[in-house]
Amino acid sequence: MKRFSKPARIVFAVIFWILVWEIAARAIDNVLLFPSPSAVLVALWGLLKTEQFYRITGTSLWNVLSGILFALLLGGIWATVTHCITLLRDLTVPLMTVVKATPVASFIVLLMIFVGASRVPTLITFLIVLPVVWTNLDEGLRRRDPQLIEVARVYRFSAFKKLRYLTLPSIKPYFISACRTSLGLAWKAGIAAEIIANPRNSIGTMIGSAKQYLNTEEMFAWTLTVILLSLLIESGFVALLNRFERKNVGRRRMTCSK
Repeated sequence: MKRFSKPARIVFAVIFWILVWEIAARAIDNVLLFPSPSAVLVALWGLLKTEQFYRITGTSLWNVLSGILFALLLGGIWATVTHCITLLRDLTVPLMTVVKATPVASFIVLLMIFVGASRVPTLITFLIVLPVVWTNLDEGLRRRDPQLIEVARVYRFSAFKKLRYLTLPSIKPYFISACRTSLGLAWKAGIAAEIIANPRNSIGTMIGSAKQYLNTEEMFAWTLTVILLSLLIESGFVALLNRFERKNVGRRRMTCSK
């Protein structure tokens, strides 16, 4: 398989698992329990032709992405603050541990009581992503090279230069890891919150409704939509980072050639 390109290997893996899905569906032979890939694609195509599909998808996208962006922003700021103030870091560590250990369903029920169903998916996404972001960025800040820190101090780097040449390169791998991990967790938590909280015009609500009425093909179609959206956003995020990195490398080469 190493002789084939990465896209070819991905296509092969997708086709393989679709075939496994088809074989399992034929073995079970009960569309209410486990529909075939073709039945799910037909249901998805039917959804794609409706205006409601895009409205519902847009709502869930906003719920998840707004929670992620808010968590990235606050997690980055708080990681910086706690890195500078040890006491705050000591107080934050057990809090983040509790948030990570608490079942998502418990948070969903509590938030439904205090903030209402419509805000629950965004807040749940935020709560799931925040500990991941803070933990990774905190680790990245703590692992900065002491020798580089000393060089920056000796040459009296400004705060901007320290950020650009020392801090950002040090935390970049941790930030990317946090984002990749968060994207998958955010979709799972956000859709689970929608299923339980049942807000209007959301993918989770449609999944719960399809389950209630034993419309398994539609339930699988909405689930496939979530998977595709998650993969699309993660791929876009990685492509954006790679493009940004190529631009930075090009600028450094131009600077060195001058």
